[in-house]
Amino acid sequence: MKRWLAWTTAGVAVLALAAGGAQVVKARRAQVVAAAAPASAPPVLELGAADATSVRLLPLTRTLAVSGGLKAVNSAVVKTKIASEIKALTVREGDTVKAGQVIGQLDTIEFEWRVKQAEQTALAARTQLDIARRALANNRALVEQGFISATGLETSVSTEAGAQASYEAAIAAAELARKARADSILIAPIGGIVSQRLAQPGERLGVEAKVVEIVDLSRIELEAAVAPEDVGSVQVGQRARLAVDGLAEPAIATVARINPSTQSGTRAVMVYLALQPQPGLRQGLFARGSIELQRKQALMAPLSAVRVDQARPYVLTVHGGQARQRPVELGVRGEATIDGRLEAAVELVSGAVAGDVLLRGSVGALRDGTPVKLASAAAALAAAAPPASAGDR
Repeated sequence: MKRWLAWTTAGVAVLALAAGGAQVVKARRAQVVAAAAPASAPPVLELGAADATSVRLLPLTRTLAVSGGLKAVNSAVVKTKIASEIKALTVREGDTVKAGQVIGQLDTIEFEWRVKQAEQTALAARTQLDIARRALANNRALVEQGFISATGLETSVSTEAGAQASYEAAIAAAELARKARADSILIAPIGGIVSQRLAQPGERLGVEAKVVEIVDLSRIELEAAVAPEDVGSVQVGQRARLAVDGLAEPAIATVARINPSTQSGTRAVMVYLALQPQPGLRQGLFARGSIELQRKQALMAPLSAVRVDQARPYVLTVHGGQARQRPVELGVRGEATIDGRLEAAVELVSGAVAGDVLLRGSVGALRDGTPVKLASAAAALAAAAPPASAGDR
């Protein structure tokens, strides 16, 4: 009985070992089959028409970025020429004035009395001159008759000359008093719009005190500071496009003048751009834009399509349904009309040919060989593109 039980136990153990071995062999076979099966294809990235463009020969406009504040070419500050109290001021900010228009009046009581004083002094000097002239005439007659000596006549001549000088000085003083009285009237020297009212009626102001500022908005300029290394490319007459704060449409400007001296400290050179008349232009607004320095034909690509996250700049081209990295050599930067809109562009000196389809920066970072599917408009560009070179494959 015991011998039978031992044989039974041994048989069960052998069967268990055989079953475990079979399971191990089956698992290994499954691993080998899984390893030998082809890997699943990576997902295809679908792109819109706006995500692709093509390299093409376009007119490149080399530009120079400028910015600064707008300033009226003609402006004037009305100042007091005499020390007096403001009696009336008829204009405020925003009022339109004409050249020669009376805009204010200073108190003239003090100057009226000064004019009277100067006129009375001149009258007294005139009386003294008349007395000296009569005395000189009498003495000349007495000299001729031999009643007085020639020395007495010389004294009369000197007295008459002094009286004449005193009278002319009194006349000049009276004219100065009248001018001071006339200076009490505040007159606009130019036509334009009042931008600042710096005093109020009732204030007593000193000489050369500011009262009103007037600006002529018919001629507006942009004052832009240009670096010394760039100013050599700027010439009078070059055109510029400016984005002005508050204006929906860009303003067109022309380089009018270039300052012959540099600014102290920065060594920058001031360039003045005359803006074409346009509603909404105001002195003090900030403007930014670019001056057109040069135009030429070149292989162009949008600046957003050039990637610089590696040691050398590169672009992503589309060949055979895949995104391929291609290093490029860049030329000058500027602006070009690409796909119907003006945008920042760069010249591709080497690494790309006309017709290559490029992916814009809107697609983000992609690995070399990523499958892509373009929209119908972009697919037409890809179909027209030349085949990839052996190095791209």
